[in-house]
Amino acid sequence: MSLRHMNKNIFKELEMSIFNKKFQNIGYLPRWIIFAIDVFIVTVACVITTYIIHSLSVKFPASLDMISFNLIIVLVNAVFFMIYRTYSGIIRHSTFIDGIKLLISAASSYFVLLFINIGYYVLTNKKLFLSTGLFITFVISFLLLFLFRILVKNIFEKYLSSDNNKKLVKAVIYGADANAISVANALRTEKPSRFNLVAFIDKYKHTKTSKSILDLPIVNQSKNIHVILRSLGAEALIIAEKSLTKQETVAIVEECLEYNFKVFTVPLITDWEDQKQISNQLKNFDIEDLLHRKPIVLDNQSISAQIDGKTVLITGGAGSIGSEIVRQVIHFSPFKIIILDQAESPLHNLRLEINEIAGKVKIRTVLADVKDFEAMEYVFQTYKPDYVYHAAAYKHVPLMEENPAQAILTNVVGTKNLADLSCRYQVEKFVLISTDKAVNPSSVMGASKRIAEKYVQSLNFYAKNSNPNSTAKFITTRFGNVLGSNGSIVPLFTKQIQEGGPLTITHPEIIRYFMTIPEACQLVLEAGAMGKGGEIYIFDMGEPVKIIDLAKKMIRLAGFVPDKEIKIKIIGLRPGEKLYEELLNDTSKTLPTHNEKIMIGQDKCDDFEMINVLVSDLIKIAMKSSNDEIVGMMKKIVPEFKSMNSVFETLDH
Repeated sequence: MSLRHMNKNIFKELEMSIFNKKFQNIGYLPRWIIFAIDVFIVTVACVITTYIIHSLSVKFPASLDMISFNLIIVLVNAVFFMIYRTYSGIIRHSTFIDGIKLLISAASSYFVLLFINIGYYVLTNKKLFLSTGLFITFVISFLLLFLFRILVKNIFEKYLSSDNNKKLVKAVIYGADANAISVANALRTEKPSRFNLVAFIDKYKHTKTSKSILDLPIVNQSKNIHVILRSLGAEALIIAEKSLTKQETVAIVEECLEYNFKVFTVPLITDWEDQKQISNQLKNFDIEDLLHRKPIVLDNQSISAQIDGKTVLITGGAGSIGSEIVRQVIHFSPFKIIILDQAESPLHNLRLEINEIAGKVKIRTVLADVKDFEAMEYVFQTYKPDYVYHAAAYKHVPLMEENPAQAILTNVVGTKNLADLSCRYQVEKFVLISTDKAVNPSSVMGASKRIAEKYVQSLNFYAKNSNPNSTAKFITTRFGNVLGSNGSIVPLFTKQIQEGGPLTITHPEIIRYFMTIPEACQLVLEAGAMGKGGEIYIFDMGEPVKIIDLAKKMIRLAGFVPDKEIKIKIIGLRPGEKLYEELLNDTSKTLPTHNEKIMIGQDKCDDFEMINVLVSDLIKIAMKSSNDEIVGMMKKIVPEFKSMNSVFETLDH
């Protein structure tokens, strides 16, 4: 090893031991020490001024000698240090404001001394100070005070940081506006640091590449994002540009994920609640953020006009959909909300949450099962609801294949109980929450929901025809998979990623429609408001999503590489599961509504008396017969029900 190399290594070791180990735990210096240092700096400036004046060939008459002259300058500066409290700031965290305070303090000292000098000259025709000396001292003292703070700040940033830059995530900030600069400043001053910022990207291509901000280059977006990130050696992109549309943002995120770059988003600095926890403000994109969907615009006036001051019953209220309906209905100022569910703990937790936002809205929680007719009748007798949102249901396809009787008792009997009571107690509107699995069903769960749809739709027209005074309107809403709901695929994938994989997928070609829980519930409320009775409302679910693509995106969002760091495993289709879900039967058509995201499905409406007899027979069979007999009866009621990947496929022959 060469002597030069040895010296270099020794210097590095000394640097690490002296700066990183001994000084990294230095606390903040007492204010009096900072004050003493500032006074000393002014004294040094006076000494330098004295030397400069003695070096000049021109002599300036003055009443005071240099020692007295400098002593007065130091004392006046010390007074203004105390007035402006220039010593109160933490030097390692000095900012532009601290520099301004120093300038004002030094300038105040200069102008006060200059004013005294002019006043003395007017009275005695003699100068007390050398005016040139005053100005030179002012300039030198300010520069030295400012330089001292810059040096201390840089030393702390360079040597006393506990983070090793090699361990930090090399990141580029997308954006070059005020918000992006504020984000960069915040991240650079954060302790402990998380990111090593290397550049800004400006989306406006006319920006000159020679410009920089905070000593970081501004790169214009003349190439693809992944090419720029790779050329800069970056690992992550932080999106701080607020002028991006959702489509532009999604395109950038998907490009980053495709090339295995991490991507983060950050809210406006003004929206930050805790300025100290900077990295906590940065969040990974959720899979919901990448849905290619336009924002939903609700007819809030129509919804509010119907719900305001009314009593609303929400069944399955502690579930994913039901609880979100509760949260949204509250904002339309109903008189009372009855939250009904059979799950004790979730219902209790929801009650605690809702109590904090309920305001004047009365909240009642009912622990009961929708298939218990007597319990349901007690609810209707006691609370007399005006609106019913029926979200209570069993929804897991494989589980219902194994337990068809329970699917009938909850999904069919529960719906029948509530619908019949809604007629009896003159409910204004009954809204059934259904599923796309009810269309050409391939599972017991889907078929049970289709039977519920048939019963509700046929009851609507029967009630109108048989009783002209009937006010009840029965409406069905039908949509696909909901991201983040209990037991859905996104929480499952999230758990599997946390466990290191593999992510399990039933088939590489399986496709599903997705929407978020708030989106689904917003559309349920709007459909309920616009419904005249008997309609099946179908929601625009956007583009279908391939589940394997969803899995890969979620892996990349978590910062891993699909099939390398996190494996994807194909396990085969589950009982009752099909590759493609549909929102309409083959023979059905749709009619548009005033909301482009809601359509009316024109399904054939069955005769109520016939459906009522068939449903009654089905309920009797479900109470005492075998699974084959139950499913066989379901196929009789729903002729398009064809079992897939199920033991009940033999019944189709």
